[in-house]
Amino acid sequence: MFGINNSSDSRRSDRIHRYKASAFNQNQNGEDLTPDYMNVLGMVFSMCGLMMRLKWCAWAALYCSCISFASSKINDDTKQILSSFMLSISAVVMSYLQNPTPMVLPWSSV
Repeated sequence: MFGINNSSDSRRSDRIHRYKASAFNQNQNGEDLTPDYMNVLGMVFSMCGLMMRLKWCAWAALYCSCISFASSKINDDTKQILSSFMLSISAVVMSYLQNPTPMVLPWSSV
């Protein structure tokens, strides 16, 4: 197994490309901006859930906050992520305290 000569290697070395991260979610320093985007979306959905009493917005806020928390790095601002997470949890709790009926999505036909 280890005595195989490299000349019999069937891989094409001219077709090997080194992985480069795409610039879609990265700024100029090469940082991933997904946690920041999800944090802002979570705050917006939390405010919509609290102000307009929309349960689906509150759940979307919780979902965005979980994504932001899960994809954050160790050196990110923990206070901001935690406050966004707590705001989204409070939006879900307050929306169900004000109206305990099950959530009906606005685009559903029921």
